[in-house]
Amino acid sequence: MNDARLLLIGGGHAHVAVLADWVRSGLPARRATLLTPHPTLRYSGMVPGWISGQYGRDEGLVDLAGLARQAGVELVLDRCARIAPDRRMAFTENGQEIAFDIASIDSGGVGRARAVLGEDPRVLDIRPIAEFVRRLHAQSRSDRIAIVGGGAGGVEIAFALRNASAIAPRPEVLLVAGNDGLLPGFSRSVRRRVRAELAAQAIGLIEVDARIDDGTLIAGDAALEPVDLIVAALGSAAPEWPRASGMACDTDGFIAVDRHQRSILHPHIFAVGDVASRQDRDVPHSGVHAVRAGPVLAANLRAAANGLPPGKSYRPRPASLYLLSTGNGSAIASYGPVSAQGRWVARLKSRIDTSWIDTYAHISSHS
Repeated sequence: MNDARLLLIGGGHAHVAVLADWVRSGLPARRATLLTPHPTLRYSGMVPGWISGQYGRDEGLVDLAGLARQAGVELVLDRCARIAPDRRMAFTENGQEIAFDIASIDSGGVGRARAVLGEDPRVLDIRPIAEFVRRLHAQSRSDRIAIVGGGAGGVEIAFALRNASAIAPRPEVLLVAGNDGLLPGFSRSVRRRVRAELAAQAIGLIEVDARIDDGTLIAGDAALEPVDLIVAALGSAAPEWPRASGMACDTDGFIAVDRHQRSILHPHIFAVGDVASRQDRDVPHSGVHAVRAGPVLAANLRAAANGLPPGKSYRPRPASLYLLSTGNGSAIASYGPVSAQGRWVARLKSRIDTSWIDTYAHISSHS
């Protein structure tokens, strides 16, 4: 074991896999720190199930603090404000300084609601997901809800809120998919199934961009009021601090990394998930890819800590399996051009989600 100082910035899906690797196989260095604002990770894939009453609010949590403890990693509950990559120093929002030799960043993206829609107290951004759950749990009754964003996240949240167990009678839900339309990038077969299910559940669908103008939610030229709650499911924006720290970033501000998840400018720094942008190929910002990149990142960090070049690269499959809950005990499966729908899909989704959580629950409580 060498004296390299390892620093994990953020408690995202990939860093969960790194911590699990360190529990199973031992720390690759004598000192390691996890810097994250929360002692748990909320698994975003189970949030729609919580909203619709399938799960309790805390069933989708991974115990980061427990994993860190079992791995022998120091836990610092704070948020990264900036780093000095050449000096190998991280600075937290509360003023703490953390020195490192090798760092890995999996801190996630930030919400885009303010930039895309504008200011309004009714807006609730789904990013960061932990804050979304906290605010939604505290939300007063909403009779009419607009979800802005037609991607997989927006679709699942729309179905979940239409079936929200804590709201009676069921709220009226409107999905504002935007000019890109419903589920861009998905097959016609999946879009057809989702359109039919939206209609069956009386969820309105509007496929023009939305904005907030003088307190009014507008799509195209039409006002959508009255609306009690506006949920922004607009994808991830880059946090400001990586670019401000002098790291190489793409045009949108995401940390530019190579096929090994290393910064293209600072090879002693790795980045993965929504905060990173692969420069060798297109890897969408999706929890599916963040989860699968985790073991690759763990292997490359172990190699780097031992002074070896990284040897692993995450290569996305030609198609990814997406399972979209419809909130009523069913789900829609998407795999490339193929789609399916039924309660069996919902059972498959539940089995995959809960087994992922259970794996890390077992590791965090048993060394």
